[in-house]
Order: sequence, then structure tokens, then C-alpha cells
Amino acid sequence: MRHGLVTPEQLALITDLYELTMAAGYFSQGTADRTATFDLSIRSLPPQRGYLVAAGLEQALAYLRDLRFTAEVLQQLEGTGHFRTDFLDYLASFRFSGSVDAIAEGTVVFPPTPLVTVTAPIIEAQLVETYLLTMITFQTMIATKAARVVGASSGRQVVDFSPRRDHGPQAGLLAARAAFIGGCIGTSNVLAGQRFEIPTYGTMAHSFIMFYPDEEEAFLAFADSYPGDPTLLIDTYDTLDGARVAVRVARELEKVGRKLAAVRLDSGDLVTLSREVRAILDEAGLQATKIFASGGLDEFKIHDMLLAGAEVDGFGVGTELGTSGDAPSLDSTYKLVACVDGSGDEIPVIKLSTGKITLPGRKQVWRQRNGGSFMRDIIGMADEQLEGEPLIEPVMRDGVPLHQAPALLDVQRRAAEQLAATPESTRALEKPAPYEVEISAQLHQLVESLRRR
Repeated sequence: MRHGLVTPEQLALITDLYELTMAAGYFSQGTADRTATFDLSIRSLPPQRGYLVAAGLEQALAYLRDLRFTAEVLQQLEGTGHFRTDFLDYLASFRFSGSVDAIAEGTVVFPPTPLVTVTAPIIEAQLVETYLLTMITFQTMIATKAARVVGASSGRQVVDFSPRRDHGPQAGLLAARAAFIGGCIGTSNVLAGQRFEIPTYGTMAHSFIMFYPDEEEAFLAFADSYPGDPTLLIDTYDTLDGARVAVRVARELEKVGRKLAAVRLDSGDLVTLSREVRAILDEAGLQATKIFASGGLDEFKIHDMLLAGAEVDGFGVGTELGTSGDAPSLDSTYKLVACVDGSGDEIPVIKLSTGKITLPGRKQVWRQRNGGSFMRDIIGMADEQLEGEPLIEPVMRDGVPLHQAPALLDVQRRAAEQLAATPESTRALEKPAPYEVEISAQLHQLVESLRRR
């Protein structure tokens, strides 16, 4: 039984119907092989965002490399009544044969910079739109949220605690990956630990403690079954009493050469409670035992807690991280920017819809610095030579990735370096200063000429 979960063989069906009906149109009209270029970008930043952290490219490239229409999928499509037999026969041998240029994962980006550019026969480039959008958009959104939470934590560790509140198991898996890119030290998601080699963290639920007659018996039972140095959840009944019980358990652990790694606070006035618990632990000589906080946290609450003097060494952030609670979507687009016409010439194209104007043609982005800090980005034509570091690089040719995907830890390090170089005012939690993104004179002239035409 599939239990409603997507299998690898069904990835081809993760698309909007109109992608397939448009592809059938190109096929029937004999235009399927004309080369087209699409840009995947974010139109604008959500509220309180000054930047984005690009993520999701590894999964996007793997999808393009492996995309197939199996016999079962074709049978399902035939049953819809939307498609002719000759088009379904074409899909039976479908392979993505195009090229992809993209900005590396972990790069800090600013709209309307293209994150991914796909150049392929129009039928291929059209079919992959939905999957690329959802993969890149979601992970970029979560990586950005994680970077904000980690930034607000001022060097303290942050763990992704979001699986139970994420929008489904697949979202939880990718949220853990994106959160790690954004700076989290690990996740509670066990599959993410196995799939992406992300460190996994966890303690216990209140139910474990409530199952036993009292806290001390619960703590001792957990410590006995857990092979490492445990973290104890101390707020099930009374947090300060729980801290004192944890001290007694720590004494028992010391007798066998073990120690109490941490205690976790999950409710109440975390600022006051963390101070009082810290005092109890220190008085007992447990200065090395850390205090971990969770429970409805986000970057704003963490910032305020630390500003108020909370004695917390690390944070578990769940719902607000895995759903990017204050900004749960990005205004992402996948738009045609160039295509080959009936004469075989490549022409730039533009969309002029109100509020949705696109930038035509194949493009490059150059990043300029002031010392080590980012100063401005310039979006220009791909064949221009402008001052700065070019951000868009080839990642796939003829349907084959050009390089092995970098280790996720290296992507995380890249993101940390990029964030450190982003102006502090642009990284502000509230009312971030806009980052300067310019359009080159050549691209501006192209936009105006197409607008007039």
C-alpha cells in the first residue's frame, strides 16, 4: 500500500495539469524542439525579510536527471482523457536533455535575481516548472527562516524541532535539510539524519514523565535506558521542583561516571525560569549542565529573551521554523525569458502584466563588495562583462549534472560566510535596510525596447 505517499516512480505526476496540456500543445504543433529559456526567481521579499538564502538545487538537479514517465504513470494520464496517444508515446521515452545555470546553494540572494535558469527544448523546460518551483521555493524559504533564527540566537545552538508541525512528512524532511543550511546544528527528524547525515537531537516528551508515578522515577528510567549523557525535560509539573529532581538524578549519574548533559524548559516564563534553574544547577555544582529551551519559539521571541537576560544555551524551534510561520510563502516565478522563433533565431521575450513585469533574455548577476561586505548586485545580460563576482554558474549540460553535489556541511559553511558578508542592517529582524540591486544599462535598454515593441 502507498498510504498516499509519493513514490519515486510518481515524481513525473508532481506537476500542474496545464504543464502537461501545454506540452501536448507544443508537441501537436511541431514546436516542441524549439529551444527556450526560463528563469526561476523570487519577485519580492516577504515582510521583515532583507535577504534570502538559496536552497534546494541538489534535489532539483536530481529530479531533472532522473525524470521518467513510467508505464503506470502513462496509464494514469491516459485515463484522464486529456491527452492523445501520440503525445503519451512521446512521454514514454522522455528524458530531460537541457542545460541549467544556477546560483549555488547557501548563497545569499536578493530579488529579482534569477536563482535557476533552464534552457531546453520548450516541451522539456515547460514540463519541469512545477517541481522546480516547489523544491527551490520551499527550501529557500526555510533556509532563510533558519538563518534568521540562528542569527537571533547570538551564537547559541539551534535545533530543528519541526517535523510534527510541518506540512507533511516530505516537507519535514526537506525542512530539516534547509534548516541545516540556514545554520541549525541538527534536527529531531530521524530520516533527515539518515538521508542527509544531519546530526539528530531529542530528549523526551511530557507523556514519558506522566507515565511514571513521579518525575524522579521517570528521569531515572530514561537515564537508565539512554546510553549517553541525558537531557531531562523538567517542566511537566513544576519547573523548579523538576530542576531539583534533575540534580538528584545527576548525583546518581556521577556515581557511574556519567553526567547530566542538559535540562529542557518548554513552557512558562522562560527568562525567569532559566535564571532560577541556572541558579539551582550552579549551586549544586552542575555548571557544565546546559539549559535548552523550546516551546513556540521564533527569532523574535529568542531575541527578546536574550535581551532580557535569559540563561539559555540552546533552542529547539519547531512550528515557526518548519512552516516559516510569519512568512509562509515566497512569491516565486518561473517565466519564459527567451525562445527560438520560426526562423531559428533566439529572441528575448518579456511579460508586461501589471505588477508582474519580467526581465528578458539570458542573464548574469555580478556581486560587488566594499571590503569583505556585499555592497550591491547588478543584473545584466549573460554576455556582458561587468565589475564584480558572477553568481550564476553552469550546473547541468545535456541533462547531466556537471559536478557532484557539495557536502551539506560545506553548503552550511557557505551560507554562514555569505551571511557574515551581508550588511548587518540588511539582516535586521525588523525593518531591514534594502539591499541595492541594479539593472545594467544594456538590460534596461532591452526592457524598454521590448516594452515599446
